[in-house]
Amino acid sequence: MSIVTKIITDADNELRYPSIGELNILQSYFKTVGQRIGIVVILRDKQQDIIKLASKAIFQIHPEYIAPGGNAEGARKRSLCLRDYGWYLRLITYSVLSGEKESIEQLGVIGVKEMYNSLGVPVIGMIDSIDCLKKASLEFLSADQADIVIPYFDFIVQGMSN
Repeated sequence: MSIVTKIITDADNELRYPSIGELNILQSYFKTVGQRIGIVVILRDKQQDIIKLASKAIFQIHPEYIAPGGNAEGARKRSLCLRDYGWYLRLITYSVLSGEKESIEQLGVIGVKEMYNSLGVPVIGMIDSIDCLKKASLEFLSADQADIVIPYFDFIVQGMSN
């Protein structure tokens, strides 16, 4: 749910107009919409480059993943890992656009540890992967854009760490 939808829904559920604080939040959000769209365009257009940088970095941190018997051994397993990279990057763009972390929480954090554990994927490796994805993404963003996007990556890492 976008920040706009959330504020309207909350006010409507309480049969009131949006508060001054909520209107200030919206005003702040609307000031950054152009920048948010710019971030999404960059992440979308540079997705393959970002994934390539992030995958190179994670396999340098955890070479055992691509070694015989590792979770990313062989082309098929490696492509599944990279598919997750694309999925998390898209999830970040949804949150950047909507201005909230709820979609990350609902789609990318709730139950993720259990899912990875059941698949035999080390959660610490996924945390490192998201950090590598963040660092790779920042290679293509300005400092101001990075300030907007970093909290969403950190939210995923925090959710996986708990």
